[in-house]
Amino acid sequence: MTIAIVGGGICGLSLALNLHARGIACRVYEAAPELKELGVGITLLPHAMRELSALGLGDELLAAGIENAESCFFNRFGQLIYKEPRGKAAGYQYPEVGIHRGRLHLALYRAVQERIGTDCVVTNHLCTGVEQNESSARLMFKETTSGQPLPPVSADIVIACDGVNSALRKQLVADSVVFIGINAWRGVTRMKPILTGRSYLRIGSILTGKIVIYPIANYEDGTQLINWTTELTRDTSDMNDWNKPGDSADFISVYESWRFDWLDVPEMIRKSEIVLEYPMVDKDPLPCWTFGRVTLAGDAAHPMYPRGSNGSAQSVIDARVLADCLAEGGDPRDALKAYEAARREATGKVVRTNREHPPDFINIKVEELTGDKPFDNLDDFITQDELRALSDNYKRIAGFAVSDVKGA
Repeated sequence: MTIAIVGGGICGLSLALNLHARGIACRVYEAAPELKELGVGITLLPHAMRELSALGLGDELLAAGIENAESCFFNRFGQLIYKEPRGKAAGYQYPEVGIHRGRLHLALYRAVQERIGTDCVVTNHLCTGVEQNESSARLMFKETTSGQPLPPVSADIVIACDGVNSALRKQLVADSVVFIGINAWRGVTRMKPILTGRSYLRIGSILTGKIVIYPIANYEDGTQLINWTTELTRDTSDMNDWNKPGDSADFISVYESWRFDWLDVPEMIRKSEIVLEYPMVDKDPLPCWTFGRVTLAGDAAHPMYPRGSNGSAQSVIDARVLADCLAEGGDPRDALKAYEAARREATGKVVRTNREHPPDFINIKVEELTGDKPFDNLDDFITQDELRALSDNYKRIAGFAVSDVKGA
């Protein structure tokens, strides 16, 4: 059986490692001319760390990032709304880790090269489409750098792991991203630790301005690399551009007054090493994502709002489930259908929940109840038990309540 994986991101490389662990060969075709340490921060929730630990990468990733100990919710006036322990501090078997996305990506890439071989990942291959018949599938590529056509690749099975803008999903489904006016900007700032130095923070809401902040690396001088993400809802159809650098002038006015005893938000933004912009988009859950010898995985199958840190977790779970199904033997097309049956509804629930009741629904609820004003006693509006119930509900739907995250 020959397996072609389109896309050498987190999902594609995790899938290659899972297949290799089950004695199944594959080849990964990546559009980038070379894999580099790019991007900003990412949070690996306990169920993501369960999957990555099963691949033998848990200790390496924990050492490369920062283990989160608590999650804190604040209003835009700097008042604490709710906090809870996270990861092992909350009773999980696995930690919750904030890490530079590029470090995670390169850790997966190194593992693929060391375990499978340096020729497993073929770069500079931009997929342009797929054909299939009863006996095989054939992928078409062009060289990313020159645009010149490349020889087609035949395979028994094709797995599209090429992200939210998947060329194969576009061909097979022809849907488009859903944008409702939320744009986001991200950056990383080297600065002294905030609160415990292991705190994941959500401040404000998308109704009046929101920022998510967490550390992703420690330095010997006691400073940390802090990842931050802003989200703003505006009455606009203009989407931020994935391919352009961001400009803090486009959004910093919203945060100018966010100067708290424990954090100066505008100063953190201004001192950022980089600013990236992107639109907050997802796609409607699909009624089907397997088409004969081709299936979708990760963000190609179920792109979701980057809220709750669940995109990477769902991708690496896809990789393990798909590898397990293929390892059962038999007609690989049946394995693809079994994988879809196991994952499509589960991920669809997360997509819908991230739209309607994401983790920061806590912030939105409090903002509505208090009239977006500072409070003297939050219990006059909502209790801590009620806020905890909102948080626990998201964890249940997303599949990472403590009872859900057991050993792989």
